[in-house]
Amino acid sequence: MAGSLNKVLLIGRLGADPEIKQMVNGKSVARLSLATSQSWKDKNTGEKKEKTEWHRIVVFNEGLVNVVQQYLKKGAQIYVEGQLSTRKWKDEQSGQDKYSTEILIQGYNSSLTMLGGGSATSSIQNDKSQTASKNIEDIPQSSNDLDDDIPF
Repeated sequence: MAGSLNKVLLIGRLGADPEIKQMVNGKSVARLSLATSQSWKDKNTGEKKEKTEWHRIVVFNEGLVNVVQQYLKKGAQIYVEGQLSTRKWKDEQSGQDKYSTEILIQGYNSSLTMLGGGSATSSIQNDKSQTASKNIEDIPQSSNDLDDDIPF
C-alpha cells in the first residue's frame, strides 16, 4: 500500500537480560523486554507520578543477536528503531486465540543503539543485506537514575 508507514522509535531500559533462542531453521533470535517511562507532577497534590509501558522487542538479524547477547544486560538503556507487528497464537491450555504485539528489528530499516554505557555508545544497524555494523563514538557520560522496581 502506497503512503503507509510502520515505524517505531523507543528509548528505554531492559527489564531483564536478553533471551536468546534458536529457531527451527537454526538461526538465533533475541527477545528483549523494554520499559519506557513517562513522569509528571500531579497538579492537585504536587506529587511526582510515573507511568511505565513495557514493550517486546524481537531481533532477527544474526549479527545483532550476537551483539545483544554479548553486550546487553538487565538495566541497559537502548534506542531501537523497528516495525510494529502483531502475531496470533493459540494458548495450549485454554485453546483460545492470543495476540502478542512486538517491535521487530529486522531488515534494512531497523537499528539498535546502546546508550548510557559509560563513555561510549555503540550503534548497530541493519543494511539491505542484513549485516551488522558497529560504530563507537565518545559521548559525555550522563547520570541516569535506574529504578530497581522493575517487575522482572
